[in-house]
Amino acid sequence: MRDVPGRTVPVNGRHVYVEETGEGPLPVVFEAGGGCGRTCWDAVTPLLASRARLVTYDRAGRARSGPAGPLGIDDLAADLVAMTEAVVPGEFVLVAHSMGGLVARRAAELLGPRLRGLLLADVLPETSPVYDTWDRTAAQVDRVMAVTQALSRFRPLARLFSGNVRRLFPADTYRTMLAEDFTPAGVAWTRQEIRAVTAAIPQFRARPPRPPHCPTIVLSVTRAARGRERQHAANREHQRRYADSLPDGRHEDVLSGHLVQAEQPHIVADRTARLIG
Repeated sequence: MRDVPGRTVPVNGRHVYVEETGEGPLPVVFEAGGGCGRTCWDAVTPLLASRARLVTYDRAGRARSGPAGPLGIDDLAADLVAMTEAVVPGEFVLVAHSMGGLVARRAAELLGPRLRGLLLADVLPETSPVYDTWDRTAAQVDRVMAVTQALSRFRPLARLFSGNVRRLFPADTYRTMLAEDFTPAGVAWTRQEIRAVTAAIPQFRARPPRPPHCPTIVLSVTRAARGRERQHAANREHQRRYADSLPDGRHEDVLSGHLVQAEQPHIVADRTARLIG
């Protein structure tokens, strides 16, 4: 498995596990999507190692960060802020994927001028129509994941469930993901993160996060799951509208599926480098 030095950082009465690589004048912090941790950025970080100090981490409850009680999106945002205060107390660029974008946008309200740039990779804004029926969708997903959680203790089945990840990530990264994320404990925490999103959406719609006052790039992926083309097109339109609403926002389509950091790591790295610059 991959072997990258890391350390445990205390945040708000719990802990997160942090890895730091690269070197440069302006740090970059990465916030993973739901069900993922620090390892999901493994294809991107080597491309930026000569440009910036890079910080990836596991949210509380995930992988090497150890157990935690149920946490909401606001809790995770507070953890992100506390972690950056301990690890990169000055200015930095923030890169977030999927559910991590909800965490990053709440955290941006607290970071103020420390946030020099924000990259949102396939992050759905709260206006997206997919959230109109999110309660039902999340309940269906949870039922499937409950079965996956029970069966993931059998390693051949865990490898079967994670086949899409195996095809996208480097072999050593996949082995680490298999050992940390595709386990009963890992799947259980992914279910908890989905519940956190379900609870957060009404709050986001009632009180959207304040727009980040820094250059912001919003990436939309163009490859839709089969049968979801219309929903996907609507999501991309709302991502574009969100970018247009920002003081300094830019929207861009990327030829990729949802895990854009694995399918198009050079694009994610290039757009991050622009924010660094």
